[in-house]
Amino acid sequence: MDRLGAMEMFVRIVETGNFSAVARQLGTTQPTISKQLTALEKQLRTRLLNRSTRSLSLTEAGATYYERCRRIIDEVRDAEGALGQLQSALAGTLHVNGSIALGQIFLAPLVLRFQRQYPELAIELSLSDRYIDLVEEGVDVAVRIGRLADSNLVARRLGSTRRVLVATPAYLAAHGTPKRPEDLAHHSCLLYAYLSSGNEWTFKGPEGEIRVRVQGNFKANNGEAIRQALLANVGVAMSPDWLIHDKLESGEVVALLPEFAPPPLDINAVYPSGRHVSTKVRTFIEFLHNEFKAIPAFAAQ
Repeated sequence: MDRLGAMEMFVRIVETGNFSAVARQLGTTQPTISKQLTALEKQLRTRLLNRSTRSLSLTEAGATYYERCRRIIDEVRDAEGALGQLQSALAGTLHVNGSIALGQIFLAPLVLRFQRQYPELAIELSLSDRYIDLVEEGVDVAVRIGRLADSNLVARRLGSTRRVLVATPAYLAAHGTPKRPEDLAHHSCLLYAYLSSGNEWTFKGPEGEIRVRVQGNFKANNGEAIRQALLANVGVAMSPDWLIHDKLESGEVVALLPEFAPPPLDINAVYPSGRHVSTKVRTFIEFLHNEFKAIPAFAAQ
C-alpha cells in the first residue's frame, strides 16, 4: 500500500473504530487491515493505536499523526476537486441513503435526474428506514426525516413535511371517530418502529402541546407497510401527507382532528462532520435543496 493509501486507511480506522468496517469499505479483509496498520507503525517506528479485543484508542503519537493525515488527505481531495471543477464534471462514486417510501417516491427520481447531469458520476442508492451509521456504511449523504439525534452529522435543511392523522371510513364506522387526541388511547393505532418518540404521538392544540401514548395491534419498520395496514382498515395512522395524499383526495381515507394537527417534520440532507466535504457531495446537496424547494409537499410551516 502506498503512503497516501496507508494514511487514508489509518484515518478510516480512527473514525470508524472498527477494522472490519474499514475492510468492507476497502474491499479487503480484517486481517489484511491489521497487518497493514502494523506495517505502517513499523515504518513510522511508533505505536499509533492501543488495541484490545473490545476497543481502539489513539496513542499520543497516533493523535498527532491522525490530525496531520486528515489535513493531507483533505488537501489532496481539494486538489482533485478543483481539477474536477475545471473539467466541468463530477466523477467517482456517490453513496446516497434515504428512507424507503421517501426514496421510492421522490429521492430515486431526483438521483437519476442528477446523474443525467453528471454522467461520469456513479451513484449507489440504498434505502432503509433504519438509521444507519454513515461512516461505518460508507454513505456520503443521507436524507432523513424528523429529529436528528446524531450530533456527529452536519445537516442542510431541505424542507418540512406535514403530517396527518388518518383512518378509513370503514374503520371509523366500526370503532367510532376520535374527538380529541386523548381518545386515541382507546383506538388501534398503527405504530412505526423507528419513531424517535416511541409510541407517544404529539399534537398541537389551542391550549398548547398534547402528548398521547398510543397502542395497537400492528407495528412496522416501514412507512409503506403502515400505509397498507391503514388501507386494510386495521387502525389509525399518523402519516406524512405525501404518502397518503392521493387516498385523501379519493376519500379512501379521512383526515382526523385537523384542529389538533401534529407538528410538521423537518427533512434534512446530512453527512458526517469532521471530514472533507467533496465537490460531489456539495453539488448533490445543493441540487436536492433546489429541487425540494419546488415540491409543495415539503413546504409545510
